[in-house]
Amino acid sequence: MAKVLVVDDESEMRSLVRIYLKAEGFSVDEASSGYHALDTLINARPDVIILDVMMPGMDGFETCRLIRGQMPEIPILMLTARTSIDDKVHGLSEGADDYLIKPFDGRELVARVRALLRRAYGDDHEKYRFDSIGMVVDLQSRTVSVSSKSVALTPKEFDLIVLLARHPRRTFPREEILDRIWNGEYEGETRAVDSHVKNIREKLREAGSKQNPIRTVWGVGYKFEVES
Repeated sequence: MAKVLVVDDESEMRSLVRIYLKAEGFSVDEASSGYHALDTLINARPDVIILDVMMPGMDGFETCRLIRGQMPEIPILMLTARTSIDDKVHGLSEGADDYLIKPFDGRELVARVRALLRRAYGDDHEKYRFDSIGMVVDLQSRTVSVSSKSVALTPKEFDLIVLLARHPRRTFPREEILDRIWNGEYEGETRAVDSHVKNIREKLREAGSKQNPIRTVWGVGYKFEVES
C-alpha cells in the first residue's frame, strides 16, 4: 500500500484529497504547512507528496525545493489554483514532477498519483503486499501468491479479492460487491458472492495462508483484514 503525504494549509482540501486517496487503498499522512511537511518527512517516509502551492509562511515552491534537497527521489505533485504557465514552469523548475490545477476531479488526481508511482518505482506499486500472511496481489499480471506460491483464481475471484484488498477493513455489502464485480448481472442473487468468497478462502488455505484475510461481517457482507 503506497503512502501519500498531503501538504495543504486548508483542512477541507486535505480532507477531500484524503477521501479520494483512501477510497483507492492509499495510506495518507497530512501536513498543514511547509514547515510541518519538512518535520514530518523523515518519520512518514511517503512514497509520493501532494503539495499545495499557495500556503502562508513557506509556499509550495520553497517547500518543494527544500524537500528535493532532503529526499530527491520522492515524486511530488503540486496543486494550485494558479493557471498561468509561468507558475507551472516555476513549480517544475523547483523539482515538482507534475502539476494539477484546482478544482480537479478525484479520478484524475488518483490517476496522476498512480502514474507518478509507476514512473518512480516501476510496477511494484501495482502490487498489494500483506507480509503478515505472505500474500502479494499483483494487478498487472492479475495473480495472487502466498509465500511465493501462485493461487489459481478465476477472473471473478481475482476481481473480488482486489476489490477487498484495495480497501482494507472496509465492509462491502454483498449487493455492492455484486454491482461492482458482476455489474448487476446477478441482481439480488447474493449467493454468487458467498460462493466465490468460499472458493477464494479454500484456495488461499491450500496455498498455505497463515490466516483468512476475508472476514465475514454478519448480516452485511465482507471485508479484507489481516493481523499484523
